[in-house]
Amino acid sequence: MLTLLHRDLQPIAEHLVAVSHLDPASHYPALFVETISRLNDSRIVALAAFAFLYTAVRFTEAYGLWRLRAWAEWFAIVSGSIYVPIEIYEVIKHVTWLRVAVLIVNLLIVAYLVYVRVWMRKHPEAHHKPQETSHS
Repeated sequence: MLTLLHRDLQPIAEHLVAVSHLDPASHYPALFVETISRLNDSRIVALAAFAFLYTAVRFTEAYGLWRLRAWAEWFAIVSGSIYVPIEIYEVIKHVTWLRVAVLIVNLLIVAYLVYVRVWMRKHPEAHHKPQETSHS
């Protein structure tokens, strides 16, 4: 994103729309081009910082889950739950099958994560990786 500093972004946005085979006159591609063309350098830096922070948070969560850390499991539960109020609002605002499906899938994922975390608390021996044995 930082390579976009001090550049005219409208031709870049128009090129992205063209190579994506989207109709530049339709609502979302036109909105994309208009929004990108209005970005200034300070907003680009802010977006780059946000993208870096988001990536660092997700990488930390992934590392903790990979290493079977309890804090990472709670972190995943909280980070998955953050989107639920937004998804509920979107369903209430305008019901579509896609919005309902996204909400249901996210609720199922969060419920599964809570179930696994609670089950692991009751069965801590299952939380450890199996010992490797030598077959010499």
